[in-house]
Amino acid sequence: MRRGLLATMEGQVISSTGINRPDLRWPFPPRMAERLSQVRVEALRRRSKYILADLSSGETLLMHLGMSGRILISGDPLGQFLHDHPSPEKHDHVVFHMASGARVTFNDPRRFGAMDLAPTAEISNHKLLRDLGPEPLGNHFDGPYLAGKLKDRKTPVKAALLDQKLVAGLGNIYVCEALFRAGISPTRRSDRIARHRAEALVPHIRDVLREAIDSGGSSLRDYRTTDGDLGYFQHNFAVYDREAQPCQTPNCGGQIKRIVQSGRSSFYCPICQR
Repeated sequence: MRRGLLATMEGQVISSTGINRPDLRWPFPPRMAERLSQVRVEALRRRSKYILADLSSGETLLMHLGMSGRILISGDPLGQFLHDHPSPEKHDHVVFHMASGARVTFNDPRRFGAMDLAPTAEISNHKLLRDLGPEPLGNHFDGPYLAGKLKDRKTPVKAALLDQKLVAGLGNIYVCEALFRAGISPTRRSDRIARHRAEALVPHIRDVLREAIDSGGSSLRDYRTTDGDLGYFQHNFAVYDREAQPCQTPNCGGQIKRIVQSGRSSFYCPICQR
């Protein structure tokens, strides 16, 4: 999503912002429309599952898509989105009108998304960011780090990897896929995973994430890219959403199993993953 917004927003001016309701998951900050008008987006970053837009006003706009949120671009002469502005939809809650003529719309039918504004110099201490673990594609997330964190946990490894304090930004789909590639069962207790197996999990996590980003993400129900298209990494799933289908490992002969862990579906091969 950040990549899709770069050409339209980074270095560009937000002329005005339309806000069509007082809140999403939480109330919007005071005077949000005013604070998001006539400001330049100096940089567009990501931390965990949050998009961060650093503004010329000295503030940073924090955005989270939630379960069903999407950001759509139309009428952008700077990028590839040359189609006309669509008619406003029911769930278009925030609309950024760019000086370039582009329109950036935050649409969220279930309103689990979030937006907030905070001083850029203090954004790392924001209540939603301050306790996050290292980025899975960053230098601080490596084999020794993960092995050290897992050896002290008695929870299933699937739950540990979804803990944003351990590693930031991993979601349910990609944890399932990475565990399959590593041959580790999602039910295995974290402290019972051999150190060499824990360390070997890191490159699998990185590979899954990079492939998914290059594929535009995974579209299951609501997700769309910034031009309205579907992501297509779901066509590469080895286990996720493939319950009762044959395992793709050559000569395995097993079937993908679905279980529920902490209210989330886990998919895995009980033969390949131990």
